[in-house]
Amino acid sequence: MHLRAAFVGKMLPLLINSVGSRRISSVCRKGMEFGNVYTAERFASHLEVCVDVGSLRKVHACIFACAFGDNIFLGSKLVNAYADVGALWESRLVFDRIINRNLSLWNSAIVGYFRAGYFEEVLRLYSCLKMQDIGVDSSAVVFGLKSCHELGTMDSGRGIHGDAYKVGLHGDKFVGPSLVKLYFKYGIMEDAERVFEEIFEKDIVAYTSMITGYAQQAGFHVMKAFQIACEMHREGLDANRVSLVSLLQAAGKVEALHEGRSIHCYAMRRGIDLSDEVLETSLVDMYAKCGAKVEAVSFLRQMGRSVASWNALIAGINSYDCDRSSEALHLLCQMVHQEGLCPNSITLANVLSACCESNYAHLVTSIHGYILRRELPPDLVLTTALIDGYSRCSKVHNARELFNRLRVRDTILFNVIISAYLRNGEIDEVIKMLDWMFEEGVRPNTVTLLVLLSGFANLEDLRRGRCIHGCVLRQGLQTNMDVSNQLLHMYTKCACIDVARKFFDSMTNKDLVSWTTMMMAYVNQGHADEALALFRLMQRNGDKPDSVTLITLIQALSLLGLLEQVKEIQGHVYRIRPERDSAITSALIMAYAKCGRLDLAELTFCNVEEQTLNLWNTMISAYGMHGYCREALKLFHQLQNQNLRPDGLTFSSVLSACSHAGLVEEGKDIFNSMKSKYSIAPQEEHYSCIVDLLGRAGYLEEAYEFVNCSPLRNKTSALSALLGACRVHRNTQLGEIIGMQLLELDPQNSTTFAMVSNIYAEAGKWRDAATLRLVARERGLRKMPGYSLVESEN
Repeated sequence: MHLRAAFVGKMLPLLINSVGSRRISSVCRKGMEFGNVYTAERFASHLEVCVDVGSLRKVHACIFACAFGDNIFLGSKLVNAYADVGALWESRLVFDRIINRNLSLWNSAIVGYFRAGYFEEVLRLYSCLKMQDIGVDSSAVVFGLKSCHELGTMDSGRGIHGDAYKVGLHGDKFVGPSLVKLYFKYGIMEDAERVFEEIFEKDIVAYTSMITGYAQQAGFHVMKAFQIACEMHREGLDANRVSLVSLLQAAGKVEALHEGRSIHCYAMRRGIDLSDEVLETSLVDMYAKCGAKVEAVSFLRQMGRSVASWNALIAGINSYDCDRSSEALHLLCQMVHQEGLCPNSITLANVLSACCESNYAHLVTSIHGYILRRELPPDLVLTTALIDGYSRCSKVHNARELFNRLRVRDTILFNVIISAYLRNGEIDEVIKMLDWMFEEGVRPNTVTLLVLLSGFANLEDLRRGRCIHGCVLRQGLQTNMDVSNQLLHMYTKCACIDVARKFFDSMTNKDLVSWTTMMMAYVNQGHADEALALFRLMQRNGDKPDSVTLITLIQALSLLGLLEQVKEIQGHVYRIRPERDSAITSALIMAYAKCGRLDLAELTFCNVEEQTLNLWNTMISAYGMHGYCREALKLFHQLQNQNLRPDGLTFSSVLSACSHAGLVEEGKDIFNSMKSKYSIAPQEEHYSCIVDLLGRAGYLEEAYEFVNCSPLRNKTSALSALLGACRVHRNTQLGEIIGMQLLELDPQNSTTFAMVSNIYAEAGKWRDAATLRLVARERGLRKMPGYSLVESEN
């Protein structure tokens, strides 16, 4: 008997590797002769080594031949095995054959489908459990919630939450963290907090889910992660690696260097091994994002100095440092020459990202040459970074050449090249790329739609944006929150404020991004009162504002001149402790300046402990707005003494202040220092400031020559500033020349028609003035009247 069993044991592996049906039936007949000697456990061990659906089907056939077809244990194994190799149809057939009212069997199938990535199937089985009144336990609820999280189906998640509440599982220590994770994904923090409070026995997993959830939020909500960590510590629970990594991510996100250092010290006191690659990388990333580059490099030298940690340092510097390209290249050289490490594709992709953000095409070309010389394998990550780098540096033809050489192109690559053509406004090439995608069988994904919507929004191409909206409706993606928000953004960018509001009102689900986008649209279109009304509606809806929403609200209040309400917002901000958010403080400073209270702007600026570059820029701009040029220049010099490097916005603010005060020589010196001292390439706004400076001082011919010699592609802004100066200084001849240039560049600008017409009128050329006004009227152009707002007692 044993010899016969051994014979079947030897034959089954042959069966798995064979392709002949005769051998399958032969071995199966042998198995039937020996009954149950060849046990279910032996079959289960063979199922575990099957790597494709073909071998699985052969073992399945033998199981049937040996009369194990109704065996629950083997059936459960078969369900999961078929799911693992992507054979969902066969998996369902096996499950339907062995199905009974045993909940553990259902749970086994649910877990198997979840691990295989069949999240819709998990929810289908969960629904069947309910319909057949079998009941649910914590395992079914947990994996049902996890599937909702993966699929992004919030409504189904709420339904499962309701089921858990009915059977008393809402406070379960396994169910609770899954619910917290789901609610945090959608930014529904109040429900997440309520679920956390209802958990009966809060363990490290429950606290970690809250810490991770807050760390993934935006603005000042991130700081609540540290409050939860303190509460966990008071309860006598020690943070694990996951908690520490999440806290470090939170510290890096809000640039909370003090908290980040505290976490580092806590880990050292606890004796936690900091050489763990994930923890080490998180620490480096935190220090880099907080601007503590010296500490990041010092920590790297003490530890194992892995390539992943250097990648984190370069990526962190990219998000913090103004002069990204030179710093990223310096770190790359330090990593290769001093530490003896070989950069991988992620390293070079991060450096390329820094170079293209600084618009340095020659550096992208140099890195490409380095890759070719070192014969590094150009994987998809590196190739995509190169294509993106060339395209962002206005070298689209280089990007296209690289793209054409590739044999395999995925959706991400197509998205990158489409984005490049959209940035350049080459719509015909975008259409060709979309056709190419379909020809190669590459299916556009949600990101493709988002890229197209974003590109058409920037180009203010309403017709094509509506075409994408139709595509979204046909694919049933209108419930996708990202797509809906991008559609809303597209309509607002195309100045279709009424259409945007109708679409906003039709949205079934609205998140904070939806409310903020609509508010920003109202502010940008000059409807600050509507933005204020929408904010109140958002509050009644129960949504809590984040830092971006509050900044938009502050801008609306400053436009309306509502000084008292700005003070109320500042009080609210200080109560909820977002003082580390420099963006809100910057908005408050500018709001006080616009409301005429420069003293309050100065007080707000001086009360900030860690003054970021953004705050210095805002205060300089506030001084310039009020004509206090000497104070602005003084602040500019103080900024450099604080070891802060001025950026393009700093120079815009300083040059604008010089322009208002008529400080011609100082303005010229500062403009020239941009390239010579700070290696910052002047942009359109900087040239416009110099033109305005020269024009106000009466140097009209010099200003005109300066514009003509500038490398600007779009000279409309600079010429408009000079045209206004020509009118002030009554230079009709030059004003007429500039006016004609502007009308050729922008024939639909009503302001240009009005200014040129006024120049003609003041020179006594009434016929020319009347002709221009007639042309403007025939084109339907109308100059928007200016207005001012003053807050009264009521």
